[in-house]
Amino acid sequence: MAGARQEAPATAEREIVISRVIDAPRDLVFEAFTEVRHLSQWWGPDGFTTTTREFEFRVDGVWDFVMHGPDGTDYAEWITWTEIAVPERIALLHGESRDDPNMFESVLTFAPDGAATRIEMRTVFQTKELRDEAVEKYGAIEGGRQTLGNLAAYVNSRLGGQG
Repeated sequence: MAGARQEAPATAEREIVISRVIDAPRDLVFEAFTEVRHLSQWWGPDGFTTTTREFEFRVDGVWDFVMHGPDGTDYAEWITWTEIAVPERIALLHGESRDDPNMFESVLTFAPDGAATRIEMRTVFQTKELRDEAVEKYGAIEGGRQTLGNLAAYVNSRLGGQG
């Protein structure tokens, strides 16, 4: 049909999008995602813990840390923030180290949903193959869901403690 165009987003086959509604105010959810004292309490899939080596939350700042898997495996992780719009949006680059050639980009949005917060985590890999590897080899979709679940449980425990 002349003039009609259907264009898929250029990143659709390279991305993973995970979202969750967290029953807490946006400011509290954003704080839990941006302060290391909170991140170290909930970051990662179920059973994982973190050890932070460096953390500075600002554009071009770095979070250098190790994720400890439940099986004893350590995973080097490195994040730098590329955009911060308090309390709405965070963009970051994530890899194993500063010079990781397979680094990926994530954009997190925090939107009010009544009294709750809808968080969306959109991760874009450099290639479809890297995305598929993350999903198949590392369980990236389930791990992302568990991570947001851990965030929700942590934030709700803080609200319960404040009540």
